[in-house]
Amino acid sequence: MTDRAPGPRRRDRRGRGMRGPGVLPRTPGRPETRTRRERFDDLVLAVVTEVDAQWADRLGTVEYAVEDTPDLPDDWDPTEIPLGSAVRGTGGEPSRVVVFRRPIERRAESRSELDVLVLTVVVEQVADLLNVEPQVIDPRYESD
Repeated sequence: MTDRAPGPRRRDRRGRGMRGPGVLPRTPGRPETRTRRERFDDLVLAVVTEVDAQWADRLGTVEYAVEDTPDLPDDWDPTEIPLGSAVRGTGGEPSRVVVFRRPIERRAESRSELDVLVLTVVVEQVADLLNVEPQVIDPRYESD
């Protein structure tokens, strides 16, 4: 038996830290803080809105999407993972630009690098659709 002073029992008696959420949600079933996926989607939306507003007359209808990872065939070279893809529309089908979240997040070491990388990927894909150099789409584009 230990010589502990009598007192209230502590909830954290095994040193595991606080249990449960740090912030209770305002809406039950929905976390109060945004997930990484939601923050990434917001970042892509901000970049796409800026680029699309400037080039909408030449682009026409374009669908933008964020996917977690690219769907690659088994014989794909694992050292070359795409960060995005662009597919030209045909007939009644709109063009489509897809940004792959997980490969981009793995390459970025900070929030500012993530911002630059998302801008770079979106600019490259839009430039590919328009058959122009990426610097024409956005002068902030850096080829490195």
